[in-house]
Amino acid sequence: MEDNKAHVQSVGRALQLIELLSEEKHEISLTDISRKIGWPKSTVHGLLSTMCSYQVVEQSTVTGRYRLGIRLFELGSIVARSWDISSIAKPHMQQLNLELSEMIQLAMDRNGEVLYIDKLESNQMLRIVSDIGIRLPMHCSGLGKVLLANKPFSEVKRIISNKGLKRMTSRTITTMEELSSELDKIREQGYAIDDQEIMEGLRCVAAPIYDVDGKVNYAISVSGLSFNMKGSYLDKVIQRLKETAANISSDMGYKGS
Repeated sequence: MEDNKAHVQSVGRALQLIELLSEEKHEISLTDISRKIGWPKSTVHGLLSTMCSYQVVEQSTVTGRYRLGIRLFELGSIVARSWDISSIAKPHMQQLNLELSEMIQLAMDRNGEVLYIDKLESNQMLRIVSDIGIRLPMHCSGLGKVLLANKPFSEVKRIISNKGLKRMTSRTITTMEELSSELDKIREQGYAIDDQEIMEGLRCVAAPIYDVDGKVNYAISVSGLSFNMKGSYLDKVIQRLKETAANISSDMGYKGS
């Protein structure tokens, strides 16, 4: 391993333990782990105990031996789903980007925030605050509002209770009453509009993507300058976006209308 002043030894050792456990077909004892990796039992035990508390590693209540934990499966599933949706959605995003010359974005809900997982730039010299891997509030973005609109109201209330309704611009929704009304409208029309709610001069249209189970875990959007995204052109954007979202949903295995 290259010398790196930012390297944290304990983190590196934890990852080495995960690698070792991943190579084992069965549970393994503390003694065997210590022998194989060449560290004192006390060091290995401390690391394993910490990782067990995060469910990254599990210890059998019967044998006392160790194995990889359920949390790694959950995290791996999240990554796998993200990759899958990206590969499925990419050609549809590229076609929409080619047609409209606007910014196209793909996002998912991650712990009550919008996580951007793919993006195609506009040729309109448009630069906005989102980027791949960035998280932004749900209540003030088209993508976030579409994702919220497809959740039970109890879940919406929990998210807003934790995250709040921060004002980003003069147009941002800042009360639960306003948000509830907005989400009802989104469910009825099948798309959401962020009308300069997260950034002045930006208008964004977002539509839900349904998976094989009919769940909305992802959304796609078209973003452009507000003085362009209006009238008949905005109507065209909405229509094409909804068609694109429906096509991606179909490719994800969704059979609904």
